[in-house]
Parts: sequence; C-alpha cells; structure tokens
Amino acid sequence: MNPVRRRRLVLVLLLLLASGSAVALVTMALQRNVAYLYTPAEVLRGDAGEHAHFRLGGMVEKASFQRANGSMDAHFRVTDGDAQLPVVYTGILPDLFREGQAVVATGRMENGVFVAENVLAKHDETYMPKEVADKMGAAHRKHDVQMGSSAPAPAPGSTP
Repeated sequence: MNPVRRRRLVLVLLLLLASGSAVALVTMALQRNVAYLYTPAEVLRGDAGEHAHFRLGGMVEKASFQRANGSMDAHFRVTDGDAQLPVVYTGILPDLFREGQAVVATGRMENGVFVAENVLAKHDETYMPKEVADKMGAAHRKHDVQMGSSAPAPAPGSTP
C-alpha cells in the first residue's frame, strides 16, 4: 500500500473512532439525566423500577399534607384517582403548592415512600401538565374497562 493511502486510511479510522467515542459519551450522559414520568398506580405496579430516578405526577391528596413546626420536612400523598403514594420532601415548597392541585415531583422510591428532590406545582387554576393529565386519563380509562363501565346506557333512539 502506498504511503499516502496508508496515511488517509489511518486518518479516516481515527476520525471514525473519535466520532464513535463522542456519540457513546453523549448517549451515556443523556441516559443518566432522563427521568420518566409515572403515576402512583404505575409506581405501585413496579413500572418505575425499585431504585430508579423518575418523576411522579398526580394530584396532592386532600387532607394529606403534614409539616411539623420548625421543620423543613413535608409529608403528603400524591394520587392519580386510583392509587396514592406517600411523598417526603425536605425544602421549601413552591408558592402554588396546595392540596387538591397538580404536582410533579422528581426523586426515587425508598422503603415504600417517594423521596422527592424537587417539587413543581401547576401555575394556575386550569392548568395540569399535559403528561400528567394524559397518564391520569389513561389510568382512569383502564380502570373503567377492568371494572366495567358504570355509565348509564343511552336512551333508545338517541345518539350517543
């Protein structure tokens, strides 16, 4: 093989190796930072994995919020209408956080309790994150199909 071709071949091989390494590093970095959104029912079914880092979405259950005086530890339950999951968060909660409102928390499961590292609350009275609304709607539809629909049958001659 002629020396010019040999140098070109080595250069092409080095470029391929460098670009392959860069793609592998970027893929690994992105995979570590991905946090999937799960509802409480999905987490309790085991879809989220035991020690995985993920986002939990749902509604803060009414009459579930507790915080001891002088403590930064907040305890509350998140529900999707079918299941409830206890959540612990240490820190300052968003101003819009309250019971009966949509919330998305990022963290992991520890001993049956979701330990949140970050809590996000919805920004107004009519907004629920689309991902949370879609997952909660799918959970309710699935629940209705499994339990049988309790909706009344349409009247004869009417269009559904």
